[in-house]
Amino acid sequence: MPLFKRQILVALFLIGLSLAAQAQPLRIVSEAWAPYIYEENGELRGLDYDTAHIVLQRLGVEAEWQLLPWKRCLAALEQGQADAILDIFRTEERQATIVFPDEPMSQVEFVLFYAKARPYPYQRLKDLQGLKVGVSAGYWYANPEFRESELFTREPAPSHAANFGKLLRDRVDLVINDKRGGHFLIAQMGLDDAIAHHPRVVSRDALYLGLRRDAGLAPLAQRFSQALRRFKREPAYAALIARYSAQRAAPPTADLR
Repeated sequence: MPLFKRQILVALFLIGLSLAAQAQPLRIVSEAWAPYIYEENGELRGLDYDTAHIVLQRLGVEAEWQLLPWKRCLAALEQGQADAILDIFRTEERQATIVFPDEPMSQVEFVLFYAKARPYPYQRLKDLQGLKVGVSAGYWYANPEFRESELFTREPAPSHAANFGKLLRDRVDLVINDKRGGHFLIAQMGLDDAIAHHPRVVSRDALYLGLRRDAGLAPLAQRFSQALRRFKREPAYAALIARYSAQRAAPPTADLR
């Protein structure tokens, strides 16, 4: 076969593979973190889930969603078992393997929650000396002083609900969580009268839809960012924010022991 014809056949074959790949649903993983993404009555919902779902639909992108523990989400993306991960923080290290759209899904503020029966004071990092702080396994905290400090002990939990359960049982002294997400979960668990948060913000960060870099999804990241920015200017997005600021989810099924 002449070289020219072979080159045409190879090009057509590669185009076919590309089209086939584009026809596959985008596999997205995330950890349940109300009110951003969670499951209720067998259906996914949440501020960032609903937003991403609407934006992807507008882009004509079909998606398959799966909730997993956070460390398994990261492993699935690394091993090529997922194409994207919802509500991940952007770090310099992660940008080597993950493409981040310019526009974030949400902005978050991390604060320290305490049991009202044991209101440990917190104004500065030194106030945490000798304490045990409940953290989320695999999470990255933007404040380097908090992240690297040896003044206190960090104790991970399998879920956000488990962290608050440990707080009530005096197994940790404080819990760090996003202010909006933490209060949503506290209300969901019926613990408004038992848990509060210190007003001082430990760190601020942004949540993104991260796309696997080696999957050739950089163009989608750019399109997603533009469409997300447009959607945020619509009344429909304001309605989502209002809904998830007031709504309480179904009681969690996580083990609180």
